[in-house]
Amino acid sequence: MRKADPRRPVRTRRLTIAVPLVAALIATLAGCGSNGAADSGKPLRKITFNLAYFPQGSTGGVFAAIDQGFYEAEGLKVEAVRGYGGTRTVNEIDQGKWDFGYGDPVSVILNRAAGGKAVMVGALNTVWPGGLCYDAGKHQINTLRDLKGLVLGGGATSPIQSLLPVWLEANGLPRDHIKLLKMDPAVVDTSFIQGKTDLDDCWAASNRANVLKLAEQAGKNIKWIEYRDHKLDMYGNGIVTSAQRIQQDPALVKAFLRATYKGYAYMREHPDKVAEYIASKNPQLDPKVLTQQATDMNKLINDPRTASQGPGWFDAARMTSTVETIRRAFQVKREIAPSDVYTNDHLK
Repeated sequence: MRKADPRRPVRTRRLTIAVPLVAALIATLAGCGSNGAADSGKPLRKITFNLAYFPQGSTGGVFAAIDQGFYEAEGLKVEAVRGYGGTRTVNEIDQGKWDFGYGDPVSVILNRAAGGKAVMVGALNTVWPGGLCYDAGKHQINTLRDLKGLVLGGGATSPIQSLLPVWLEANGLPRDHIKLLKMDPAVVDTSFIQGKTDLDDCWAASNRANVLKLAEQAGKNIKWIEYRDHKLDMYGNGIVTSAQRIQQDPALVKAFLRATYKGYAYMREHPDKVAEYIASKNPQLDPKVLTQQATDMNKLINDPRTASQGPGWFDAARMTSTVETIRRAFQVKREIAPSDVYTNDHLK
């Protein structure tokens, strides 16, 4: 719109017509947001979200909500911050360094066992996303018994270091049925592709997409076994915050969750666009890998058992199983109730 020339007189007849038009336009725009918060004239509230790792498709809903203005519509300006592992992310959220983050139930329970107050406020990985990748050209795996003596490479701090023996026992196998190595996370996938290990701790919506990319380049046929298909009924990562934040500002928690799940709904329809957006901000990342991660995440976030409650809802029975499994695997002696680990109170 051209600015008025201060040297020319204002024609009042046109002004009286323009004012109602402008007022109508403002009213229309104010109704475009979820609650008009972004158009109220108030400054956006700065919020941090710790990704726990590098940007990837599993947290694509957060990036979608940033890109599509869903947070701004709630009056929020969200910054997605690179993380350095789930345990560190959850503990720093509990300490107040970050507002929200991508956290797993293992880290939340261990935080609680140490006297912390981290809480999961929304589910994302509604099932455990991890699995065992293997080279189908080298190994024929028909049952879990065929895994006997094979070497699994896993990150030194990966939950699988403690969960694997318990998972094997649950399936009637000895705890040492698979030989488990503690490795630098940076070399786990490449070591597997190079044949230095037999199995890879590969996660849907995360490193599995990269493993498949490396396998394609090496001409290998990779298949996998999902832990959840063999007696591991657990939640994976979700949205985590602190009990203090919930108590002090429940409206903020609700607003953040509303916008975030709108972001994941957008990613369900447009995984490629979300991947492109993440790659535009992180040019070192492969859009094809990000798209595969986002596609995987679109499956993980859906839970038929809680669909009627809307996205993010925790199932009490699965969360009870999650807590019991983690306490057993990590030898947590402190009594921790499932209701201390999660809440559904801010999803509606």
